[in-house]
Amino acid sequence: MIIALLIAIALICFVVDLATRTLLERRREQRRRREREQALAVSLNLDFTREARTLKRVEVNNPVARILCVDDEEIVLDSFRKILVLDGYSVDTVQTGQEALGLIQTHHYDFVFTDLRMPAMDGVDVVKSVKHLRPDIDVIIITGYATVETAVECMKHGAMDYVQKPFTEDELRGFVRQAVIRQKDQHERQLKPKVHITHGADANATRPGEFSIPGGVMISKGHCWASLGQDGSVKVGMDDFAKKLIGRVDAIEMPGMDLTVQAGQPLFAIRQGARRIQFLAPVSGRVVKVNHGLLKIKKELDVTPYHNHWICVIDGESLDTAIPTLKIGKSAVALFQEDIGRFTVFMHDTAQSERPGEIPDDALCIGALEALNDDRWNRAAKDFFGRSD
Repeated sequence: MIIALLIAIALICFVVDLATRTLLERRREQRRRREREQALAVSLNLDFTREARTLKRVEVNNPVARILCVDDEEIVLDSFRKILVLDGYSVDTVQTGQEALGLIQTHHYDFVFTDLRMPAMDGVDVVKSVKHLRPDIDVIIITGYATVETAVECMKHGAMDYVQKPFTEDELRGFVRQAVIRQKDQHERQLKPKVHITHGADANATRPGEFSIPGGVMISKGHCWASLGQDGSVKVGMDDFAKKLIGRVDAIEMPGMDLTVQAGQPLFAIRQGARRIQFLAPVSGRVVKVNHGLLKIKKELDVTPYHNHWICVIDGESLDTAIPTLKIGKSAVALFQEDIGRFTVFMHDTAQSERPGEIPDDALCIGALEALNDDRWNRAAKDFFGRSD
């Protein structure tokens, strides 16, 4: 009886707490909306012509994102301000591409929305110019002519996406929310060209936006890591350079037990869909253990590809010959840095061949290989992971 009473009281407390939280959140949202409506009413009466002749600006507190919209139709700009400001965005609007380009050089924006058809400077030219001046800003095309050809033309010059007008309030809100999520995901995937040797407590996880090498681990030129045991056994896996740039791992082709390999011969492979990257043995010897458990916890590789995430163990032979060819400590960092530079050039060359004139701002990001076509994928696999000397 007492237990039932306590459960009932706990349940009542939970319901009351939930109702209170919901009510408070509803009131906070109502207050935020009133503040945004006031900002919308006040800002539209301010004079910003010193910055751009047709500029209208609405600033809100703690904006979800800062948006610049350019369109020669005032009714479209009015819709953008009303819809997006009330949804928590700071919005600038202008009627010409030239004004937009002036603003992006003096103000920070997360997104530029540009009409495709404008008299003096069309949307394609705005996309090209924005991506040249500020490659960090995502550009979205507004078009009433949303054909596949139009979309492809804009994307090839760096546009993130396109939105078709006329649009409803819900359609625009949903589109912008998805764009914010995509941008956040892209930023989280970007990598800095930094390499750290980790020790102690930091050694069990790689740094999210940087490359890591545990102290004492040896690295091959084909980006396998090797950890030498006192009995001459060598744990082998793929290193952090390989894992971060490959991204998603769908399957691991393990070597066979008792397989005898020479340094530089095929040892294991990583699969991503139908595509495959072959990794070469960093040392010679016989495979005496295979980490089959890794097949079930592939996501753990996103935390670190080192330590318990080895792929196989080799009973090493002629280690006095193999070990001098591997890199450790500062020489391993130098190998990473050299290949980070080569990979960045490789990705820039790829972008230039596919989208001439565009300078990619995400050449170095987690899963960079995923976006490559099969030919470029195979080239990257050979150039970065198929090296043994």
